[in-house]
Amino acid sequence: MKPRLLVTSLLVLGLAACGSTSESTQTSTPPSSDLSSVQKDDKLAALLPPEIASAGTLKVGSNIQNPPNNFYDQDGKTPMGSEVDLIKAIAAKLGLKAEHSDMAFSSLITSLETGRVDVTMAAMNDTAERQQKIDFVDYFTSGITIMVQKGNPQGVKGPDDLCGKGIAVNLGSSQEQFGKEQSAKCVAAGKPEVQLSVTDSDTGNQNQLRTGRVAAILNDLPTAVYVAKTAGDGEYFEVVPLAPINGGPYGIGVAKKNAKLSEAIKGALQALIDDGTYEKIVTTWDIKQGAITKAQINGK
Repeated sequence: MKPRLLVTSLLVLGLAACGSTSESTQTSTPPSSDLSSVQKDDKLAALLPPEIASAGTLKVGSNIQNPPNNFYDQDGKTPMGSEVDLIKAIAAKLGLKAEHSDMAFSSLITSLETGRVDVTMAAMNDTAERQQKIDFVDYFTSGITIMVQKGNPQGVKGPDDLCGKGIAVNLGSSQEQFGKEQSAKCVAAGKPEVQLSVTDSDTGNQNQLRTGRVAAILNDLPTAVYVAKTAGDGEYFEVVPLAPINGGPYGIGVAKKNAKLSEAIKGALQALIDDGTYEKIVTTWDIKQGAITKAQINGK
């Protein structure tokens, strides 16, 4: 996953491609959720594929650089975040332990299809296009948000203000697709195209914005809000105040051949919603605005 630039609890903002000095915030990390009360549900565990049940682990593919969803603790090794807490709780409800593998976002679906991991969980939007390859257990609702330099020096107030400007997005993400669509819209209106900078590094994107190489970053709501609040003690960035663009669900990815696993995860998630554990997790990470009340597979 890129040159290793760890997003730790200090939100390290190291410059990947130039010789500038790395900087970091001094903001403390919220504590992880207390999951000690989560108990195995034997009926739900009985839905698991035998090979997963016997292994006792749920292999989770993620792209661990995306706070508050998933990032590394100060040791640079321990995953933490809202998604990490939630998948640990789901695994515990099924009598399993979650085991994370860190990989590029663009390789997650392939790793799932080839069996390298059992599930993916990396703030991946459940879309009709992706459903052609994998299934999703939906666990959160988000949307695209525009993040700019503090004070918004380039006056970006909405998508149409991105015409002719540089924006940074993650490779293979919904933000990349929207950036391309917005660029086409700009050209159709007789305006300059959007200048897309596509990378596999959130920290690299943040450094491009801080140094003015791009005018904005497109990111999901939880990440943008978290980064704007914590980077440089809130002095580096701000989020453009508009409704999330193309709002939709995040989904835990599961291979289509593993329908029983999808049902087990759906059941475990619903149990966590019903007993209050889910609310505890989203409250801990200050993302209640995207909470769901019903677990679904592929939005159904």
